[in-house]
Amino acid sequence: MTIKSRSPYQHTTHQPGCLLRAGLFFLAFFACFMFTCGLSLLGYVLTPPPPVTVLIMGLDSRQGEGYLARTDSVMLLGVQPNKLQVSLLSIPRDIFIRVPGYSASQRINTINLLGELEAPGTGPELLKQSLALSFNIIPTHYIRIDFRAFEAMIDAVGGVTINVPYEIVDPYFPTDDYGTMSIRFEAGSQHMNGKTALIYARTRHMDDDYRRAERQQQVVTAFARRAFNPLTWVPLLQVFYQYVDTDLTPLQLIQIAPALLLSGFQVEQLVIDRDWILPGTNGPIPNYDRLIPWLSDHFPINQ
Repeated sequence: MTIKSRSPYQHTTHQPGCLLRAGLFFLAFFACFMFTCGLSLLGYVLTPPPPVTVLIMGLDSRQGEGYLARTDSVMLLGVQPNKLQVSLLSIPRDIFIRVPGYSASQRINTINLLGELEAPGTGPELLKQSLALSFNIIPTHYIRIDFRAFEAMIDAVGGVTINVPYEIVDPYFPTDDYGTMSIRFEAGSQHMNGKTALIYARTRHMDDDYRRAERQQQVVTAFARRAFNPLTWVPLLQVFYQYVDTDLTPLQLIQIAPALLLSGFQVEQLVIDRDWILPGTNGPIPNYDRLIPWLSDHFPINQ
C-alpha cells in the first residue's frame, strides 16, 4: 500500500474563556523559554555547562505491555557545549555487550527487559550501566518511549518532513495484531504524520537494520527542527510528560536547545553498521578499536 500522510487533527470549537486561558499560558511559557534560552546562549558563550549524554530507548511494546519490553532502537544523544557539538549514535539492536551481573554478554535489545524483570523501573539504569561498562560512556539522562508516544510526539509538532532517499517497499510490515501488511514509500520529500513516520522508522525488510537506524536518525533530527517552532511547545510538553518516561526536567530539556541552535542544527551522526562490528562468541560485538576513537571525539569518555 502507498503511505500517504493524513492529518491527525480534527476541528473543535473552543469557548472564549478556554482560548484566553490557553493563550495566557502559552505567552507565559514563551516568555519563560526565551528568557531561559537567552541566558543559556550567553552561558554557552561565557561558561559552557557540563556535557550531557542522553540514552534514547524506543520500546517494541504495544498497548498494555508497558515497559516490560525489548528495545526496538537504542540511541545516544551527546551534547558538548564546549565544542558546540551535538552527536547522535545508533546502536544496532542485535549487537552483544557486557552487562553488570551477567557472566556472558547480552543482546542489547534485551537489557531493558532484563532490568524490568529484576525490578520494575530499573531497565534504563541497567542499560546505562551496560553502556558505561562496554563503551566507557556514562549517560547522564534517559528517554524511554513506546510506539504510542512516538506517534503522539510527531503529531504534536505537526508532523515531520523527510527526504526518502529511494523507493521503499515492504510486503511484510508488522501490524499491531501481529499480522502483516504491505507498505510503500516513494523516493523524495514527504511530510509524514506520527503513524506514517513510525512505519518509516520501523520498516526493514527491503534492506536491513542499519539502514533502518539511518531512517530513525532522519526522523529524530527532523523532529528536533520542528520542535523549535513556538506553536508546538505547549502540546509537545503535554504529550511528552503524558506518554514519555524520562528523568529529564523541562528546564534540562530547554538547556539542550542552545547547542542545537549554535551548531546550526549540524548533528554528527553515526550508525554502528557492519564496518564497525566484529564476530563474537554469542553474536556480533562492537569493533572497539575502531569505535572508541570516534566516541572519544563525540562523547565524554569515562577514563
